[in-house]
Amino acid sequence: MNKPKDFIFKLSALLILAAAISYLFNPVVAAYIMAIGVLGFAAVTFTTPYPGKSLRGKRLFSIQIFGIAFMAISTYLMFVQKNEWVISMLAAAFLLLYTTLMLSREYEKEKKDKE
Repeated sequence: MNKPKDFIFKLSALLILAAAISYLFNPVVAAYIMAIGVLGFAAVTFTTPYPGKSLRGKRLFSIQIFGIAFMAISTYLMFVQKNEWVISMLAAAFLLLYTTLMLSREYEKEKKDKE
């Protein structure tokens, strides 16, 4: 990733974390912070697709998109002040964690096969 995208990605992740914590104190503001964080996170993810050729890597990237969809759902649930946003966010976190770990492995494996 290049530096501006990397910065936006990290800032977005911090905003999502801050929104999750601040929901306890001010749900309305937390929903807006979450929306900004998810938009930034999604923008960076959509503009950096899986660079390899493997079918498994492309499927993992699709699963990553589902994780972002779960984050968008949890943002909506924050706006309507339903506490079920936590469940949706946990699903997103598990999907994104899994795909991040597996995508890096798949990319390294693909690089080794080229050599």
